[in-house]
Amino acid sequence: MFSGFKKFLMRGNVVDLAVAVVMGAAFGAIVNSLVKDIIMPLITAIFGKQDYTKLSFKIHNSTFAYGDLLTNVITFLSIAGAVYFLIVMPINHFNDRRKARLGIPEQAAAPTDVQLLAEIRDLLAAQRNSR
Repeated sequence: MFSGFKKFLMRGNVVDLAVAVVMGAAFGAIVNSLVKDIIMPLITAIFGKQDYTKLSFKIHNSTFAYGDLLTNVITFLSIAGAVYFLIVMPINHFNDRRKARLGIPEQAAAPTDVQLLAEIRDLLAAQRNSR
């Protein structure tokens, strides 16, 4: 019973996932600090307000509080930008340089649906003509 549990825990993907979660949480603190301490003050310097949560408007007797949504959208876009520009883009650049150094050719683009359908059509036509 415990040997199966031990095998499950020691499988590579479980350990990799655990490491990814821990690293993600640690990196999350860095990205949140970047957004809170650098990006939001820049937005405040440009637009003059950092806390948008109280923004709202009224139509008849209904109040639409859009400020919290706006703050969350700005935070999300800031985090997504930080992750892309600080992690994804440098890693892609590093991988491209490594492939070029090792002489690994770039992968050809996958064929589109239209190209695949045209290929199937041509194969079927050739098969019909050969009979």
